Amino acid sequence: MAAAPAAAGSGAGRGRRAAATVAAWGGWGGRPRPGNILLQLRQGQLTGRGLVRAVQFTETFLTERDKQSKWSGIPQLLLKLYATSHLHSDFIECQNILKEISPLLSMEAMAFVTEERKLTQETTYPNTYIFDLFGGVDLLVEILMRPTISIRGQKLKISDEMSKDCLSILYNTCVCTEGVTKRLAEKNDFVIFLFTLMTSKKTFLQTATLIEDILGVKKVTGLFLECFRAGLCFDIFSFVLSSTAALLSIPGFVERLCKLATRKVSESTGTASFLQELEEWYTWLDNALVLDALMRVANEESEHNQGASEENGLPHTSARTQLPQSMKIMHEIMYKLEVLYVLCVLLMGRQRNQVHRMIAEFKLIPGLNNLFDKLIWRKHSASALVLHGHNQNCDCSPDITLKIQFLRLLQSFSDHHENKYLLLNNQELNELSAISLKANIPEVEAVLNTDRSLVCDGKRGLLTRLLQVMKKEPAESSFRFWQARAVESFLRGTTSYADQMFLLKRGLLEHILYCIVDSECKSRDVLQSYFDLLGELMKFNVDAFKRFNKYINTDAKFQVFLKQINSSLVDSNMLVRCVTLSLDRFENQVDMKVAEVLSECRLLAYISQVPTQMSFLFRLINIIHVQTLTQENVSCLNTSLVILMLARRKERLPLYLRLLQRMEHSKKYPGFLLNNFHNLLRFWQQHYLHKDKDSTCLENSSCISFSYWKETVSILLNPDRQSPSALVSYIEEPYMDIDRDFTEE
Repeated sequence: MAAAPAAAGSGAGRGRRAAATVAAWGGWGGRPRPGNILLQLRQGQLTGRGLVRAVQFTETFLTERDKQSKWSGIPQLLLKLYATSHLHSDFIECQNILKEISPLLSMEAMAFVTEERKLTQETTYPNTYIFDLFGGVDLLVEILMRPTISIRGQKLKISDEMSKDCLSILYNTCVCTEGVTKRLAEKNDFVIFLFTLMTSKKTFLQTATLIEDILGVKKVTGLFLECFRAGLCFDIFSFVLSSTAALLSIPGFVERLCKLATRKVSESTGTASFLQELEEWYTWLDNALVLDALMRVANEESEHNQGASEENGLPHTSARTQLPQSMKIMHEIMYKLEVLYVLCVLLMGRQRNQVHRMIAEFKLIPGLNNLFDKLIWRKHSASALVLHGHNQNCDCSPDITLKIQFLRLLQSFSDHHENKYLLLNNQELNELSAISLKANIPEVEAVLNTDRSLVCDGKRGLLTRLLQVMKKEPAESSFRFWQARAVESFLRGTTSYADQMFLLKRGLLEHILYCIVDSECKSRDVLQSYFDLLGELMKFNVDAFKRFNKYINTDAKFQVFLKQINSSLVDSNMLVRCVTLSLDRFENQVDMKVAEVLSECRLLAYISQVPTQMSFLFRLINIIHVQTLTQENVSCLNTSLVILMLARRKERLPLYLRLLQRMEHSKKYPGFLLNNFHNLLRFWQQHYLHKDKDSTCLENSSCISFSYWKETVSILLNPDRQSPSALVSYIEEPYMDIDRDFTEE
């Protein structure tokens, strides 16, 4: 472990930093020896002694050395970051510094991945390497874990935005710099802390990405296996989860997970006694002995699972029977939370298809369907199991967390996999077949191949149950985001008319429009998830557009809808893309029903106008830059390309480029937009031409061949200024800025 730097301002600290500087320069007044500093830092990193952090140098020295070594100012930024991240800091300046560091590392990581892990040769030492060498990784770990420190009984807090920046920087460093992931994996307290960040949807994506990288280097230890055999593993298991293949090799592992996830809870008490039991539950929580009781329950269940039975015909008396009923339910919920999380991680791993086959065989989905009303979405759960000091909507509530984890599991299960039809029952599968038959289209092959013995039983399948609770969810509910994501995952992939109609018949489109327009939803996360779902639901579907026009039946409603779309194109761009693609298809169809929708639908009429398309195109290009691309906003680039590809089909690409040029001039920024777009398209080539999965997703979602995507980008990037479809033809010479490194700020 690196030695802790001395407090700034102390005599000893100044002395050590001076000595370190002397050693690095080879004596006062001497010239710096190339590589000497980095070598000493590397040795300090390995031994924990000597030079280990930027804070051990003076800013003057780092600035002088940076001029020669071209470290991009990273050591100086780390020096400032250390000074502004102390325990009593408000972290505002700290976050600003992180915003400066992030693009220096993110573009390097992006290039590293897309170039098949071949690092650029432009600099001797990559930015991520310098960042780690000067103590950046350890400093970010300390900053992230500040909330675990109490000062005078109060926990420190940092913003979700700052946590996201720290996590992204750490992940980019792991991607590019060898050994960083392994070092993080060895910090057990940090790995455990990362899992607590996954309870927040704002930091979930960044945390999950980093955890996936870290878990890839962790080993299945003997301790974990012993805990698993003892039945006490699940709280530990979440933090030492290893590679999927190793876990799947454990005999009966997935089967037991499925059984634990779907076992029922005995609910012998009635509604009348529930409040009394809830009071008992609070009493138990306030008593430290509750932890011992829960541990005894876990031990006894392990013994039962190993074949323990009642002796001499006497009933077995256990700690579980001594607990209040609501406490038993809480215990079961906490167990299921861990199990559902593990199954979710397995479904996102490299052995996804094998996991799918196994959990289908062990009937996980029918089992969860049977538990849906009694445990997962219990009617009284809103007032149950709420910890002291929290409210019923708090994500800390076990009931709330169980629901969110359940929805995450459904999302992972359905996403781009034919097993998604196990979420239906036999009658609902027959309904899909009937929809295809009525529309005179081929039945979905995955529906035909679904093993009917493994689907949900009862009157409703799991997807239908989810739709029912989704429509009843109050406006301020924290579940709306996850519900929309789970349903959207069912529609992802190649567009299925039958799937869309199945959901349309259950009023999903009207519910989404109510939330967007009538409730005027303000949450950006929820809006984005609803726009994405609406896009998948309506894409290429004439009936959906008819329903849309029937609901949005006044100009006032339509203006509210447009206001929501235009309030954030990053959130709504997928809907814009789907409507644009649908319009193009409808215009090329000869059908009375389609012609009627084209003439009546406000949304299609709005999107069909060239000024509307140009407004979207200009803004989509203007809100993203290569240095600020993320997983959340890169879709804006693809949506802008869809608009231009469709224009190219109609031989209108030069017109659209001329209009973009005019809009640049009208905004008094000639060349700014088109130079930026040129850089973005160069990035697009590097990113997508090396990723088969991404290209397949683009084809499936747009129904445009990937070859046409590539051709269009190549045409736009043509260096010939005489080409009417090349970007350079519309950038005047004084404003040309396309030859520089597109990763520069």
